[in-house]
Formats: sequence, C-alpha cells, structure tokens
Amino acid sequence: MAIPKETFFLLPGSEGTLQNQIQQLVAEAILSGRFRPNEKMPSSRKLAKHLSVSRITVTLAYTELLADDYLTSRGRSGYYISENAPQPPKFPVTPREDKVDWSRAIGQKFSGGVSLMKPQDWGQYKYPFIYGQADETLFDRSNWRLCALQALGSKDYDALTSDYFDRDDPKLIEFILRHTLPRRGIKADPDEVLVTMGAQNALWLSANVLLNQRRTAALENPCYPSLRDILTQSRCQVASVEVDSSGLPPDKLPDDVDVVFTTPSHQCPTATTMPIDRRQALLKRASDNDFLIVEDDYEFEMSFLKAPSPALKSLDQEGRVIYVGSFSKSLFPGLRLGYLVGSKHFIREARALRSTVLRHPPGHLQRTAAYFLSLGHYDALIRRMGNAFHERRQAMELAFQQNDLTVAGQGAFGGSSFWMQAPDGIDTEIVAERLRKKGVLIEPGRPFFTNDDALKNYYRLAYSSLPVQKVTDGVALIAQELHK
Repeated sequence: MAIPKETFFLLPGSEGTLQNQIQQLVAEAILSGRFRPNEKMPSSRKLAKHLSVSRITVTLAYTELLADDYLTSRGRSGYYISENAPQPPKFPVTPREDKVDWSRAIGQKFSGGVSLMKPQDWGQYKYPFIYGQADETLFDRSNWRLCALQALGSKDYDALTSDYFDRDDPKLIEFILRHTLPRRGIKADPDEVLVTMGAQNALWLSANVLLNQRRTAALENPCYPSLRDILTQSRCQVASVEVDSSGLPPDKLPDDVDVVFTTPSHQCPTATTMPIDRRQALLKRASDNDFLIVEDDYEFEMSFLKAPSPALKSLDQEGRVIYVGSFSKSLFPGLRLGYLVGSKHFIREARALRSTVLRHPPGHLQRTAAYFLSLGHYDALIRRMGNAFHERRQAMELAFQQNDLTVAGQGAFGGSSFWMQAPDGIDTEIVAERLRKKGVLIEPGRPFFTNDDALKNYYRLAYSSLPVQKVTDGVALIAQELHK
C-alpha cells in the first residue's frame, strides 16, 4: 500500500514555491524516519488532487527527489522511498535532567534589555504603523530574482563559493566607493570600507573596537534601543545626552567622553535633522576634546521632501568620524547588509574582529546586491519608495490634524516615521496593547529612552509598510483610544 495522501498537507503562508514545499515535505519525512525505504509514494495524480495543485508540480517535485536519491522509480509501478535515501541517526534515548546552575554558569548576560518587539505576524494586522518593514508592493522582486540568478552564473562562481576570509566582494565595494558614498559627500579608499551584516552589526563592531571598561561612550536620549544594549554589553561607561529640536547638543557632552554615537541625518527616533552649524560645532568639540564620532546615517535615501544635507563624515577633516551605512533599510530588513567607512587603522581592526565572528557576509548575497545596485534597479526602487512615502506622509499629516494628534518630531527631509506625543498621564504601552486587539500596531516610546523613569506618553508611527488608503481609518482608531 502507498503512503496515505492525507499524510501530506501544505501550510498556508509557507515560504518557497509549491514544488519546493512538496519536496521539503517528503525530505523531512524521510529524514525524521516517518517514511522508510521501499515505501510507496502516492501517485502524482492523487497527491496533486489532494493538495489542490497541478499534477506537473508534483511530478517536478518527484523528479527532483529522484535526482537527489530520496526516491526511486520502478517501471510502471510508481515512486518509492529509495534504499539510498539518508536515514535518521539512531541514538539510544536516555533520560536527561538539566542540573546546571545557569545563574552561575553564564558569565555575561545579553538578554533582559528593553527592546522593541514586533509581532512575527505583523503583516496580518490591518493597520501596521511599525518601523522598518518592507512593502512588497514597492519592492522590485522580479529584478532582485534576476540578479540573484545572475550571481549564480558560472562567471561568478568564485564570488559564490570562495571564502573571502577578511575581504569583501570587489564589485560591491566599487559601487559603494563610486556611487553611494559620493552622494553623501564622502571620498574613501577600498581599505577604508568594510561590509557588515547590517547597520547593527556595524555598530557592534565599532563599539567593540573602540570601547572598553575604562572608556566612556555618549549616546542620544531617546536613542536606538539596540545601540543602548550594545554599549551596555561592552561594559563601557555610558553617558546619556538629551536631544533637542536640532538633535544632539555638542555642549552637553561630558568632557571625558571617548566615543559619541549619533544619528544626525534622521535622529532615532525623533527624525530630527542636525543643522550644519551644529555638525561643525560637534566636529570642533571632537577635535578640542580628542574623541571619535560614530555616525549612523540610516534612511538618508528617504529624503524626498528636499535634498539631503551632507553627511557628518563629509565635513570631517581629521578622520574622527566613523560612518555607518545600510542597504537593509532601503531594500528590505532581511537583507542584513551594511557597511562601515573610517580610517584604514580602524577598518583593519574591525575587519579582524569580523573575521573571528562571521568571517564575511555571504558572497552570493554581496554579489546579488552589487548587480542590483549597479544595474540601476536600486535607484529606481528609491524613487518609487520616495513617491509612495511622500504620499503616505501627506495623508498622515492630514489625519493628525483631523484627529487632533500631537507630532513631537518629524524629519525635515522625509524619512518613514513620526515621533508622537500623547497627553500627559497616558501610558502608550497600555494603549498599544488595546490597539493591537483592534488590528492596529504602534510602537510605544519607552524602549527608546535610556533612563528608568522614561516618559511613557511618547510613541512612534511609521508608514513604510502601510498603504495610503488605510492611513485615515488607522489614525482615527489611534485617536479614539488616546481620547478615551
């Protein structure tokens, strides 16, 4: 008898093509020991009917499994589990009791921070006002797929399979040097650039290279929560500096600071842009007090209201600024691809640290991104996103006026979010939980603050993944909850 077709089912929302999902179902069943050698598979016709897919889809899946020796074909009899199929290892099952005192065994804790938590199923909510998520209606999936296939070609075999050790894809580095950095007014050499696994990895590398227990780091308040966690884990001394309507005030920095972390283009989370005169004042303070600056220049591409101001790094004449850039914000967050720009002495140490932890970001990912960037698809995507974000932003501003909501901070150049302030006495974490039950997601402000007695009436509303048609109704629901 054949394996019952009812054994197979496709989960809604699963990744991959239907053919890949069927292959995975069979392979996992074999590897787990549920399907055994010489057992007969359901016919392609019966399985296709049961799964509500085309027969050719099942046939193609069977053919791939046949090629990998998971299945074997026997004349007109059908498909069977191959005798050569991988078998699950057989180990004696012994009872186990964890007797380790992990409170003593763990030398350093990394959990427990007040971080931003986004539901994994955020896309199922009707009004997701959450930051940093991609909009599939805007992303150029077709050309990204073509670039990925091109990167799999024979002429890119070395880029795909080689161990770069501590180097990066030369094509991606060339694009960053010739196209990305000049748009920010930055000139750099190849040995002054390092590709990272996103901006967060770049911040981690910077903190670990520049800081130790005897050094002091300054960060903005409110700030990017993950940066606060990174600095806490580095065990350095941390000084929190309150931002104002122009971003980080240089005159508020402590005299003994060693490294300053700042977001001058779009302050996180207020989206405030630091004026040129303040940037120059910050650089002068760095020169006078001999400290370094790590500039996180996220979202500079999203300057659709007017041309972006030059990067802080472009004004630096003494090599004191380390620049952090990212493609994950503008392409999609799962890409995890960013870069560091700094003195070759700093980059050498950051490269060595990276090589001990992850060696280098995957070669195929770097080459795919290089093709997507160099073929012009990236610039076309940025224009498309800018137009869509501009329209959503205007709809948000109108909805705020209609519902009497207070904007505490908004970027003068664009961006993808608003920093909001609720009336005094309102805890936005409670509001967020109530709104979630109504299909609305917002981000409470408490995790952004560095002090324990943080103001609880701030929140962030983003529009990167929210269709413009849903803005009015979504904002109205937020206002109703806040006005209760």
